[in-house]
Amino acid sequence: MEGPRPEDETPDAEVDAAAAATDGDRRARIVDAAVVHVAAHGMADLSLRRLGAAIGVSHRMLIHYFGTKEQLLVEIVRTSERRQRELLSRLGSQPGLPPADAARLLWRQLTDPRLANQERLFFEIFGRALRGRPEAAPILDGLVADWLEPLAAAEVAAGADPATARNRARLGLATVRGLLLDLLATGDRAGVDAAMEEFLRLYYGAE
Repeated sequence: MEGPRPEDETPDAEVDAAAAATDGDRRARIVDAAVVHVAAHGMADLSLRRLGAAIGVSHRMLIHYFGTKEQLLVEIVRTSERRQRELLSRLGSQPGLPPADAARLLWRQLTDPRLANQERLFFEIFGRALRGRPEAAPILDGLVADWLEPLAAAEVAAGADPATARNRARLGLATVRGLLLDLLATGDRAGVDAAMEEFLRLYYGAE
């Protein structure tokens, strides 16, 4: 008896892969919509039910994909961080753009008042993770390492040896995050911008 021919079948693995891709795309679209909502409205009184209503999905779907509000917030932070790294990559690839000017453009983007709610969320979830909250702990994975790789690569491309490049990358990352926290805490935009300019002068020299 002749068995089924391969062309007559759709392998289960392919079906599963297609379903997983569709599911992943839907999850990513939900996170993107949540990022936009949090940036515009902040986290005050945010619940899965209210967020779902605002972005057009049921709170049960949010629970299906993320489990809890805290886990969704972690994903929002991760997505925001990834977008910032992508911006850094685009700036770094612009021909003829000095590194200091690329850093200034990135700083202007990070300190855009429209992103203040995202920055607040970053530090809030970071604080929860440092206090040992298990639902926030995943944010610590890659929080530094994911930035060090592209930052260090840019330093190596500029002529630094790998060890020095990594140290400079960590210093730059820590300075930016510290000044972002300063801006959120004090609202002193002029003072924070002046401090960043001084840092860039010391970091890159007179550019």
